Amino acid sequence: VTMQASHRDAAARRVASLASQFGESPQPVQLQRLNAAASETNGHRKEVMPEAPPKWSSELRQDGWGYEDTEFDIVEGEQIGLKGKRYPFSGMVFPNFRPWVEKVVGINVEDRAEVRPASRPAPPVLNAAFVEAAKGNYNRVSTSDRDRLFHGHGHTCQEVYAMRFGKLERVPDMVVWPGSHEHVERLVRLANEHDVCIIPFGGGTSVSGALLCPAEEKRMIVSLDMHEMNQIKWIDTENGLVCMEAGIVGQDMKRRLEAEGFTIGHEPDSLEFSSLGGWIATRASGMKKSAYGNIEDMLVRVKMVTSIGTIDRKVEVPRLSMGPDIQHMVLGSEGTLGVVTEAVIRLRPLPPASKYGSIVFPDLESGVKFMHELARQRAAPASIRLVDNEQFQFGLALKPKQTNPFAPIVDGFKKVYVTQWHGFDPLQMCVATLAMEGSPTEIARQHKVIRTIAAHFRGLDAGAENGFRGYFLTFMIAYLRDFGMKFHYIAESFETSVPWSNVLMLCEGVKRRVRTATKAAGVSQEPFVSCRVTQTYDSGACVYFYFGFSWKGLSDPVATFSAVEDAARDEILALGGSLSHHHGVGKHRQHWLQAQISDTGVAMLSGVKRAVDPKNVFGSGNLVGDGSGVPSHTH
Repeated sequence: VTMQASHRDAAARRVASLASQFGESPQPVQLQRLNAAASETNGHRKEVMPEAPPKWSSELRQDGWGYEDTEFDIVEGEQIGLKGKRYPFSGMVFPNFRPWVEKVVGINVEDRAEVRPASRPAPPVLNAAFVEAAKGNYNRVSTSDRDRLFHGHGHTCQEVYAMRFGKLERVPDMVVWPGSHEHVERLVRLANEHDVCIIPFGGGTSVSGALLCPAEEKRMIVSLDMHEMNQIKWIDTENGLVCMEAGIVGQDMKRRLEAEGFTIGHEPDSLEFSSLGGWIATRASGMKKSAYGNIEDMLVRVKMVTSIGTIDRKVEVPRLSMGPDIQHMVLGSEGTLGVVTEAVIRLRPLPPASKYGSIVFPDLESGVKFMHELARQRAAPASIRLVDNEQFQFGLALKPKQTNPFAPIVDGFKKVYVTQWHGFDPLQMCVATLAMEGSPTEIARQHKVIRTIAAHFRGLDAGAENGFRGYFLTFMIAYLRDFGMKFHYIAESFETSVPWSNVLMLCEGVKRRVRTATKAAGVSQEPFVSCRVTQTYDSGACVYFYFGFSWKGLSDPVATFSAVEDAARDEILALGGSLSHHHGVGKHRQHWLQAQISDTGVAMLSGVKRAVDPKNVFGSGNLVGDGSGVPSHTH
């Protein structure tokens, strides 16, 4: 019904436009032309069969990443394996992984940490007038301890540690699942009337502290879970557009669009669980950015409910010039201005073929030069990632148990070929993993160009298996972080963007800073720290870092980890990197915001916040807080 109404509105606008050409009283022949124009407007939009809200959301882990039935742990023969059945290597063991994590990472798998689940939250603070008035304006509602805890945190290691060994200071008082845009409008209006705080909840995958409830918040806090607004409303095949509700998550979107022969190409590392609304609210980026762009490049139209009304641009055009783009105020707003309910996104035909690949380089410097040249020539495939030696060794250690008796012989020949014939040092070499898309002919051409460029930097083709395993590791990294936490090991990833001239210097400088900071903080063992260069641009690249250390013997592991992480971020900023490439600011990186965007920049953001949300209904405290400036207490 909503789709038909939308079509009628579009047709009416077309009819009104054409009618003006005929004057006030069109004749019968002219009316036929108007009706034909209206039918033409509707004809290329295809309705997509509605789908029930995802059932898998109830299968997610309360105190860590992903599914309850999936985890790395000690399995048969005292080896490390991946439990569950959901992933390509599920049910397999990794014979080289335990020796590697014990020797290189410093995890003692004989010393398991005793989990003390987060204590029961305080009783909910309920605003009786709001609770009563809200009835009938949602699909579901809950005040259970489990739902409140689940919606009270994201996935920084600090938050996961609190769920396993500590306590969350404040959690939502009620969780509400709206079923429509109209539900959201009414709930936000009621929150404004009754002085209630709302924190939007998409996939819950935030790694910026954005979902943490401000400890000092005295009002009732409602977590607005968007999962039940998960429909694809229509697909416009002629104009290459798709309209979707904001609660749809990546894995469901991918499956449903591919069934129709299409894709939007946005695949962040959190694809399985993160939502369309969350991507928009954080200015997200995906691993196939080179082919499809970032979320801001895909967004055509967005609908967001604020406490003073709904923002909704009235046209779906490729570009316009109507003053500052209001949609760019929605992008990256991190739930502080309103809640995204719907978006129109650019659509692409599903590529007919795809292929993984990998190229090994003698050292990180050669690999970075290759990545820069690839970007300069605009020759990057859909996705390319350069991992340093530490991550390269990480990937090799995660090779599953071989069933082919000849595999070790083949691997031995490969090692001899690379290390002895070509003189690569196993402790310096790094690898670029590739994901190519297109027709078989296009993929072959892409691969040839990439290998030609790589040869100038001594790059050697390393095959599809390493490429596939590299991308598999992407979806496993948070599960692996949680595995380490079982054994007194705290770890996390963080990212930045940096000019090409500073990429290598930043990689080396941040790793060095992490090592010196952990030592200064009293950490007895050497930390594990690694990096990878991911999304590439004409003028720079995104760089990811992973680091961790054993917290055994530390009185406050979270405070120590945060101090080291802060030192690493200081180093990033000193070396010309950004505060964040795509994770956002939230409360985790708020401390540096004012210095990065200037006092005037903060004043602009604060002014918008005060104008759009004068009562601070969307009181998550992210970015500039309630509009009075960057909160000083959050760091």
